[in-house]
Amino acid sequence: MSNEPGKTRFQLDLRRHLRSQNICDNLIHLICEISEASKYVINAVRTGDLGVAGTSNLYGEQQLALDVLSDRILRKRLIHSGVVCNIASEEMETILQTQANSEGLYSVAYDPLDGSSLVDANLAIGTIISIFKGHDLLQEGKKQVAAMYILYGPRVSLVYSIGNGVHEFTMNQLMEFTLSKENIRLKPSGDIYAPGGLRKKYTPENEKFVKYLEDKGSKLRYSGGFVPDINQILIKGKGVFMYPALLGAPKGKLRLLFELNPMAFLVEQAGGAASNGKISILDIKPESLDHREPVYIGCCEEVRKAVELQAG
Repeated sequence: MSNEPGKTRFQLDLRRHLRSQNICDNLIHLICEISEASKYVINAVRTGDLGVAGTSNLYGEQQLALDVLSDRILRKRLIHSGVVCNIASEEMETILQTQANSEGLYSVAYDPLDGSSLVDANLAIGTIISIFKGHDLLQEGKKQVAAMYILYGPRVSLVYSIGNGVHEFTMNQLMEFTLSKENIRLKPSGDIYAPGGLRKKYTPENEKFVKYLEDKGSKLRYSGGFVPDINQILIKGKGVFMYPALLGAPKGKLRLLFELNPMAFLVEQAGGAASNGKISILDIKPESLDHREPVYIGCCEEVRKAVELQAG
């Protein structure tokens, strides 16, 4: 892509950008199908019922009507795409096989509406997507062939990577995604942090990490939503998000398959890092759909410091 001044690169649409990445047609088709599904999800968010659906997901969490609807929209689109063999959703109990033959096809894990409890407060939420080649979803995150999220905020933006940088697209008035930022990069260190979890349940090591961040002048910027917080770090090019091990919850809260793997893939592609405090998130093999890990994700220096403090 040209970086010459005056080039209207922001006019480039998602499909054309994907074609420039030298990837197979099936993967282009899949990412475009997901982007199309997101248009129906944002419409549901803007016009849908904010009440409770009356059901619970497999983790015992009460499902909102929007969770159920968003899951249905994405699942239907993935099934009918013709290029997906297995689907795992945060709202489903088991992996759904859509095609027996996985040759040339992909498996997709997704969180249909991360942060949905924030909808009634009119805060930003999002969809998170992880894509693997073939039928196996329970692989280390480093084996992802693509990851993406769609942020439903004041603007609707789509951020994706196929292992060749991280790129942001913004939805225009015609509901088309056009390129707004290409090859997003994180600085080695930043001055914002987003700490999840109840502070009084932090371990001494995590208290030391927060003190380290505050002593160096980092500002607290936490929305309560994983997608907007990671988006803030990527677009501003700095910062760190943490949802650490808590007293009584040593595995933290966030799920490896649906949340951590895709976000770690994107952040590392932008030059950042993601760790559970010991090893890279992308090196962890999921033991189940519900596998959770603590996480420190963002600028390399802050993540390195978190790991150093966890080791004592």
